[in-house]
Amino acid sequence: MIRLHHYELSAECYKVRLLLSMLGLAHETVQVDMYPGAAHLSDSYRRLSPLGRLPVVEDGDLVLDDANAILVHLAASHDPGGTWFARAPGQIAQWLGYGAALAASLGAARLMDCFDTGMDSAPLIARALPILDALDRHLWLEAAEGHFYLCGTGPTIADIACFADTVLAEEAGVALRRYPAVRRWHDRVRMIPGFIVMPGVFPR
Repeated sequence: MIRLHHYELSAECYKVRLLLSMLGLAHETVQVDMYPGAAHLSDSYRRLSPLGRLPVVEDGDLVLDDANAILVHLAASHDPGGTWFARAPGQIAQWLGYGAALAASLGAARLMDCFDTGMDSAPLIARALPILDALDRHLWLEAAEGHFYLCGTGPTIADIACFADTVLAEEAGVALRRYPAVRRWHDRVRMIPGFIVMPGVFPR
């Protein structure tokens, strides 16, 4: 049985919950009180993730504590059709990098604001805007070719990696009205069978 250690408000954890649901994988969840409890920094949790990161997935003897690594593992090991990763691994890997950059900028700014840290999120937003511009431009061009996902006609883990932080962008103070292709893509992702919500993310 796959076990997911997660925090409900984390976009990184939401990515993994989304893919588990879309793949229809049976799993159990363990809630980690990241805020305000800082349980991810406890000695017991650090035995799972030495860096105190969320999410963590235990799948048999394998333990992974990086959202993108977990997405790759789940798609490579639990998707017999190979549609979520194997179809275009190079292109998908590139967008996983974009997803990581969004998490480190837009996602981090959102957590600063949500947790009222008093820190200035403006530099993080400045880093995120060019990524959003590139994402919107790519999706616009893909739609012109009849492709409504990041890597062609069907969803992949690239979409999952970039969806979570962008759909929550307004919680970081970034208005999505200037990104029409991104908003249209959000609706496409919401239509994927197995789509689930989280606080701040709503059904289509």
